[in-house]
Amino acid sequence: MFHEYKNVIEDGDLVVVYSTPETMSTVAVRKGEVFNNRFGSFRHADMIGLKYGTRIQSHTGRGFVYLLHPTPALWTQVVPHRTQILYLPDISFISLYLDLKPGKVVIESGTGSGSFSHSIARTVAPSGHLYTFEYHEPRATTAKREFEEHKLTDVVTIEHRDVISDGFGRTNIADAVFLDLPAPWDAVGAAKQALRKDTIGRICCFSPCIEQVQRTALALNEHGFAEIRMFECLAKDYEFRTVPLLDIDQAIQGKKGNFKSAKSDKKRKLETDDKPGESEDPATMIATKPMDQVRGHTSYLTFAILAPVE
Repeated sequence: MFHEYKNVIEDGDLVVVYSTPETMSTVAVRKGEVFNNRFGSFRHADMIGLKYGTRIQSHTGRGFVYLLHPTPALWTQVVPHRTQILYLPDISFISLYLDLKPGKVVIESGTGSGSFSHSIARTVAPSGHLYTFEYHEPRATTAKREFEEHKLTDVVTIEHRDVISDGFGRTNIADAVFLDLPAPWDAVGAAKQALRKDTIGRICCFSPCIEQVQRTALALNEHGFAEIRMFECLAKDYEFRTVPLLDIDQAIQGKKGNFKSAKSDKKRKLETDDKPGESEDPATMIATKPMDQVRGHTSYLTFAILAPVE
C-alpha cells in the first residue's frame, strides 16, 4: 500500500486521518467500528467507498477530518516512536546522496521504528529491495508486523541480528548501506563486504555526536572508502501573513505593515462566516518571514563511497 496507490477506501485499508497539521493518526478501517476525536465521531462504515482525500463530517456536526492515503512521508509523522526516528529533511538528503532509485538494493541497520525503512522501500520499489536489520528483538518483531500489514514484504526483508558481531550475512549485493548504530565504525567492515564490487558503493552513517563522526571517518578511511563527507540538515520554516499594501504616500509618512500573527479561531468551522457582500480589503499582499524558532540538531550524516574493483 505504501508504494502503490488506490483511489477508493475499502474495508481493511489503512487511512491517515488528518485533523490539523499537528494532529494526524492512522486508522485501520473496519466496518462496525468508530473513530473518535475532539471533532466528534466518525463511523468506519461511512469511510468505505469514499475516495482518498475526501473530507468527512462528524456525526455530531462539530467538525471534519480528511481521509488521506498512507505514504512514507505521512507515516513518518504518525509512526509510533520506539526509537529516535529520521524526519523528512534527513530522509530526502540521504536518499539523494545514496542515489536511491527503483531497482537499487539497500542494507539498513538498525530498523528502529521503521520511518526511513518505509521511504527506502517506496524509493527502490518495485524491482529493488531493502534488507533491514534490528538487534532488539521486540522492535524487530513489531517492525516485521507493520511491514506485513503495509504490504511491503515483497520489497523489504527484516532480520533480527546483531550486525556488529555477526555482520550482515550478505556479500557483494548492496548498492548502498545505511547505518544508524551507536558504534557505526564497528560495522564499516561488514558494510564493505556487503557492497557490490562492480560499481560505486555508497554508505551513510547517522550519528548524533561529533565524536561518533570522528571515529566513523577514521574507520571508513582505514577500509578504503573515499570522498568522506559530513553534513548536518537544519530545516528553517517560514510563516506568511496577509498584510496591508501601503501606497507611496503612506510609506513616505512612515506607516508600516503589521506582521503580527493573527490569533487562530479555536472553533472548527465547516462553512465561512463571511456575510454576503463582505470582502477582504484588496490593498493587501502576502509577506513571509522566518519563524522565530528553528528546529535544532538531529544528527550528523557521514557519507563515503567505495570505488569498484577492477
